[in-house]
Amino acid sequence: MGMLSEFKEFAVKGNVVDLAVGVIIGGAFGKIVDSMVKDLIMPLVGKVVGGLDFSNYFVVLGTVPAEFKGPQTYEALTKAGVPLFAYGSFLTVLLNFIILAFIIFMMVKQINRLKRAEPAPAPAAEAVTPEDIVLLREIRDSLKR
Repeated sequence: MGMLSEFKEFAVKGNVVDLAVGVIIGGAFGKIVDSMVKDLIMPLVGKVVGGLDFSNYFVVLGTVPAEFKGPQTYEALTKAGVPLFAYGSFLTVLLNFIILAFIIFMMVKQINRLKRAEPAPAPAAEAVTPEDIVLLREIRDSLKR
């Protein structure tokens, strides 16, 4: 029974629950960013560059088997075992990362700004000088005169 109660105490600690919520929200947020990049940004970039599907931007590194009759797409060639240098897919993932990192940077920046905006704690009361020190200072000052 001791191990079960220890596990229960561990599982319901605030940090563990907060981490679980963060992972779940982060996963959902990652899907939103993936969709934004794949469905909104990459088609615009592709339109400017001249192609809409960045996943099919690759260089064939090996030889395509003679019996291969499928389309010359990334997915079909990969299934056929042809080695590819898939820079289009990499660019898409890199763009996802940059956008996600920028959004997280902006969130952290705002949180830090809000933390700085909180009122500073009241200054501590001046320390009271002990009476014997006050007397010694008075004697010192009178001797200087």
